[in-house]
Amino acid sequence: MPDTAAAIPQPVIELRSVHKRFGDDVAVQDTSFTIAPGEFFSMLGPSGCGKTTTLRMIAGFEQPTSGAILLEGADVSAVPPFRRNVNTVFQHYALFPHMTVWDNVAFGPRSQKVSRSEVASRVEEFLGVVRLEEYAHRKPAQLSGGQQQRVALARALACSPAALLLDEPLGALDLKLRQTMQAELKRIQREIGITFVYVTHDQEEALTMSDRIAVMNEGRVEQIAAPTEIYDDPASVFVAGFIGDANLLSSTLEGGGAATSAGFIEVPVLGGWMPSRPPSQVAAGQVTVMVRPDRIVLSAERPDAPSIEVTITDVVFQGSTVKLTARGANGESIFAHPQRTDLAEMPLPGDCSHWSWDGSAARILMGGQPSSAD
Repeated sequence: MPDTAAAIPQPVIELRSVHKRFGDDVAVQDTSFTIAPGEFFSMLGPSGCGKTTTLRMIAGFEQPTSGAILLEGADVSAVPPFRRNVNTVFQHYALFPHMTVWDNVAFGPRSQKVSRSEVASRVEEFLGVVRLEEYAHRKPAQLSGGQQQRVALARALACSPAALLLDEPLGALDLKLRQTMQAELKRIQREIGITFVYVTHDQEEALTMSDRIAVMNEGRVEQIAAPTEIYDDPASVFVAGFIGDANLLSSTLEGGGAATSAGFIEVPVLGGWMPSRPPSQVAAGQVTVMVRPDRIVLSAERPDAPSIEVTITDVVFQGSTVKLTARGANGESIFAHPQRTDLAEMPLPGDCSHWSWDGSAARILMGGQPSSAD
C-alpha cells in the first residue's frame, strides 16, 4: 500500500506553542500553526496584536520565550537571521542608494558566493519577474515607490529563500498604487511558487491576496482559515467585527434556541425573531448575531418570510450602492448596503421598512459584544 503520510508535503514553517514576552508584557501567547509550501499566508490584526513580533521570530530577529519555530523541518528557534533560509521585505525597502537596481538585486547572490554566471542569471530572472528589466542601470532615487518596492522583492527573491516574509510592504504607498501592487504581489507569488508570509492590518490586502489568513488579537490567533471562511463564518465576535462590515446584534438564547426545519435557529433581534446559523455547540445565554449588510433584503411591505420592522435613520449614497442605517423596535441600530438597482425608490430618513435575510446569511456567535473599554 502507498505511504499516504509521505504524500503530505512537509510544512515550510511551523510554530509550536510559541510564547514571546518583553519583560512583563506578553506579545505572543501559545501560538501554533503551519504554513505549506507555495502558500500565501497572511497574519492580520490591529496594531499591537503580535503579528509583527511573530514574523520577526520567524525571521530570527526575535527569539521565542518558549516554544519552537521550525523551518523546513529543522528547529531554528535559536538560529541567527543570516543562517535562516528566509528573506524579509520591510515597509521601508532599505535599498542601497549608491548601487544600481542590477547591483541591488545581485547583492544577495554575491553574498552567497555563487558564480558570476549564476548571479547574472538570477538578476535577469527576477528583474523579469518584477518587470523592471529596463530600469536595471538606474539608482533607487530614480524610481517611484512602487518600482522601489519591486526592486526590494527581486533582491529578496534572488537569494532563493524557502519563504519570503513581508512586513506591511505596501504601507508607504498611496491607495491606487497599493491596490495595483496587491495584484502584482499575488502574480509574482504564483509565478515563482514560493511561500509568502505577509503581515498587514489592512483587511482588503489580506482578503485579496491570501490563501489563508491568521487573524490575531492580543497576542493570540483567533482563527486561521481561507478568506471566504473568515468572512462568511467567523469564529468569534472579534473576527466578525474586524473583517469587513458586519452588523453585530445583541440577543439572548433560552434553552439553546428553537431550531427550524433548515437547521437554523430563530433568535430575538431588534424586536423581532430571525433565523441564524448556530455554532457547533449552542448554550443558553447572551449571544451575538452577525449579519453582513450586503445580505439584507429590503421590502416596503411585510414579506411572507421572517422580517424585522425598522425605521430608516440615515441614507448615504455611494454610487452603485446605498448605505442605509436603521433602528429596530428595541432601539438597536442596523445597517444595510443594498444595490441601487435593487431599490424601487430611494429611502428617506423616517421611512419604515421591513428587513430580512436568509438564515444562511447570519451567524450566531457565543458570548456578547466586547465593551468599548476592551
